[in-house]
Amino acid sequence: MKQELETKKSNLPQMSVLEDDARKGLGNLTQEDLALPFLKILGQLSPEVNKRDGKYVQGAEPGMIYNTVSGELHNGEKGIQVLPCFYKLEYVEWQNIGEGSGAPVNIYPSSSDILSETTRGADFKDRLPNGNYIEKTASHFVIVLGDAPTTALINMKSTQLKTSRKWNSMMAGVRLKGKNGLFTPSSFSHIYRLRTVQQSNDKGTWFGWEVSKVSQVEDTPLYEQAKAFAESIGKGAIVAKHNSENKKSESTHF
Repeated sequence: MKQELETKKSNLPQMSVLEDDARKGLGNLTQEDLALPFLKILGQLSPEVNKRDGKYVQGAEPGMIYNTVSGELHNGEKGIQVLPCFYKLEYVEWQNIGEGSGAPVNIYPSSSDILSETTRGADFKDRLPNGNYIEKTASHFVIVLGDAPTTALINMKSTQLKTSRKWNSMMAGVRLKGKNGLFTPSSFSHIYRLRTVQQSNDKGTWFGWEVSKVSQVEDTPLYEQAKAFAESIGKGAIVAKHNSENKKSESTHF
């Protein structure tokens, strides 16, 4: 067996060959051709934690952070470190889960007054006259740090909008001293830690986000990667694809 393993290892392509062939076969693949992962908090009702569900993920537990593309699980108590690259607030119109295509009916910009057309339903959702509901959604595009930093999207809505506003205030409150005095640096100038904590109100208990600032970025290539990601989103080259499949796995809260 040992000899067989050594033979297989010796047949692997040399690293220099792999390096020479870097990106061959990928054509003109760009970021917009790739699925942007969502980072979600798993809740008690998430299919990923249900061993009898077809979407069960081995080792998944409520309170963990789940990557919808890689399937990677992160310990919620330990959390993850991210670089926030871009922020967008939108009003997303949905049909009830199980109805329609599973995609948003409409997405309204932050300047929209669509909420003025809604009434609060018995399920605490803002309902339009047509029966659809509107979710005020704060989208934080980030780079998840690690051995291979990756792009991802975190949606904060409902009770988590308070955390989103706190995070935005933290980023806007950073001051650095430059040659012309104090200035507010880019959002991706600092690293933040995202953890999950149990939260509750008179309607229930769930897991939510907790954000804390870690330190200033010291890696120039990482900073440039974040800057390029932010510019791509700003130009519209990368668009968040909301869908009901992502919603089904989210922690239930009010």
